[in-house]
Amino acid sequence: MLEAPHYSAAGARLTAPFALPADLFDGTVHEPVLHQAVRAYLNNQRQGTHATKTRRWVAGGNRKPWRQKGTGRARQGTIRAPHWRGGGIVFGPQPRDYETTVPKKVKLLARKSALNARAREGALAVIEQVGLAQPKTSALLGLLARLGMDGGKTLVLTPYAEASAYDILWADAVVVEQQALGAPAPEGVVEAPAPRATKPAAPKAAKQAARKAATSATKAVTKATKQAPAKAATKAAPTAAKKKGGR
Repeated sequence: MLEAPHYSAAGARLTAPFALPADLFDGTVHEPVLHQAVRAYLNNQRQGTHATKTRRWVAGGNRKPWRQKGTGRARQGTIRAPHWRGGGIVFGPQPRDYETTVPKKVKLLARKSALNARAREGALAVIEQVGLAQPKTSALLGLLARLGMDGGKTLVLTPYAEASAYDILWADAVVVEQQALGAPAPEGVVEAPAPRATKPAAPKAAKQAARKAATSATKAVTKATKQAPAKAATKAAPTAAKKKGGR
């Protein structure tokens, strides 16, 4: 049975090593299956947009460079032939789809083999739970430093259902939560990520109400300013008429 170093959530190494489950870690590494899975993964990352111009797509060369006979030179039909400078490319790469499918059981076997390879090398560690006081990169780097895995590429799996064989082989070391391996969760409370402090914001409804009130007040002042001269002229008109009639 394979064993791995066991660490607490704070990064302290425990005395007893962690016994890896036998159904996942049987010590067998299938190299042909690993090669197939890694090759399929790399193929699926390719875009396949490469393209070269054949003599069909190269511009120019619509007539013979010289006549067929009588020049003493070899006959030529176009200056865009592959053996001419600036001509078309023969058997060059063309856009294509590199998608490679792998059976599901082969993927699972490849991931199992990758985990076995890392466990046999001593590059796999089990941690009770990844608990960080704050969701910061520096906090995670500090935890990896306490685990002694800050010198290379480290893969943290919590859980590893989506991890591929390529991801496991790409990393120099692998850290797995014990819950991902089917072990029960550790007792006690583990540090949870601290919530981010947010600035108190005024409710949206209050902002809209204040905006409407300011707009209404501005309209009322404008309306009163426009109506004042008109009212004064209306009051002055009857007074002038009375004076004229009295005369």
